[in-house]
This record gives sequence, structure tokens and C-alpha cells, in this order.
Amino acid sequence: MEAMILAAGEGRRLLPITRDTPKALVDIAGRTALSRVFTALEGAGADHIIVNAHHHGALVEQAARDLAHEGVRVTVSREDLEQAAPLDTGGALAFARESFDAKAPFFLHNADILTDLPLSRVYEAHAEDEKDRLATLVVTRRETSRPLVVDAEGLCARRNRTDGWEVVARHPAGPTTEVGFAGIHVLSPRILRYFQKRGTYSIIDVYVRLAAAGGRIACFDATDYAWHDIGTPERLEAARRTLSDEGEGG
Repeated sequence: MEAMILAAGEGRRLLPITRDTPKALVDIAGRTALSRVFTALEGAGADHIIVNAHHHGALVEQAARDLAHEGVRVTVSREDLEQAAPLDTGGALAFARESFDAKAPFFLHNADILTDLPLSRVYEAHAEDEKDRLATLVVTRRETSRPLVVDAEGLCARRNRTDGWEVVARHPAGPTTEVGFAGIHVLSPRILRYFQKRGTYSIIDVYVRLAAAGGRIACFDATDYAWHDIGTPERLEAARRTLSDEGEGG
């Protein structure tokens, strides 16, 4: 199985920590975020892990290659060698597209997301219905200013309360719920054909367009599992306390 870890972020909200340290390499209870995500993906069955890098790209590349071992191949997608700024989630996948063998569904996982969700469960849910799904997004029921609107089949719309807009992909088939995207997805390899365009863009925009065209963007509800987004100092400290208290090693 293949997986890609999105580790190109600048981590501006974590300054001054990220001035000299990439967000993916921030220490969390004795281990880097990148190491923890790498271990989780390996535990789910990943044997080829692609890591994209931009901010302090050389440091991220070295850390990623240090995690490789027999049975797990690592490829590093160095956006910083060609791009002035990170390419966002959709652009990152397009940039790394040729690194994928693309023979089976694969994970896309933010480097700044930590969870105790068994990732194999998400993969199994996607694989069981793979012919009918382009992607499966891990979501949680929580307050967010940028919710996704979903029904029993998956993504219907996205909203941005801060800027006051909504993009509707399709008419819902029954009741809808607002959820927050949790930064983890499983994608069918055929979705890569929609990521040939280089540039900077969000993968969520692509999902909305695909849903509008009749593609199914399914969801996996992970509300009952622990979930940490280490993108702010407060959330980083909360993750450090939780993982230290639990004696987490992975």
C-alpha cells in the first residue's frame, strides 16, 4: 500500500518554533510529528511512503529518509527545489503524481494531525466499496468555521463562515450534517487523473468539483477517537500533554 504525508507547511502560527524547525519535525513527547504519522501509516500496511517537503525541505527530506527501513520505501517530493511557496494539498498531490505506483487505494495524511484512529479501518471501509468511491475523507463532528456538508453518501457542499460563502456540489439525498475534515483521506488510484494540472490549489476544491460531476466522495466518522491538530501553540501543547500522559510511543 502507498501513502503520502503532507509535510510542506510553513507552520506560521507556530513561530518562533518553526523558524528553524519544520512543523513536521516539531517534538511531541519525544518523537517528531512526522515519525508518529509514519509509524501509524506503516501500521496500517503502507510499504511506500511519499513525503512532500518545502519549508526547510532538506531537513524534512533527511528525516524522512532516516525513517526508511527494510520493507518500507520512502520517496521525497521536494517542492522547494522548483516552487517559491508550498503548493497546498491539491497542488502537492499533482506535483508528486509520478511518484505513485497507483495500483491500489492510497492514504493522504497531514503531518500535523495525530490520532489514535486505527487507520486500517478507514482503508478497509474505502476498499470494500472502492468501485463506488473516488475518496474517503476522515471527518469529525465538531465546531469549525469551514465545515463540510455531508449526507449518508458523502460530500454535498462546503462552507466558509469567516468569508461568508458556500459551494454546493450536489443536492443532498436526505438529512445533512456539518463536519470538520480531519486531515486524513484514502484515495482511489483513478483519482490521480484529475491531478495533472500543476499549481497551488486545495484538494477540497477538487473533491467538490468531482462530487458535482457525480463522483462519490465518501466520509468516515472518527468523532469517537482522539484527534490533535498541532497547528497552533495551544494545540501543540495539548497534544504533548496528552501523549506524555498516555506514554505514547507511536
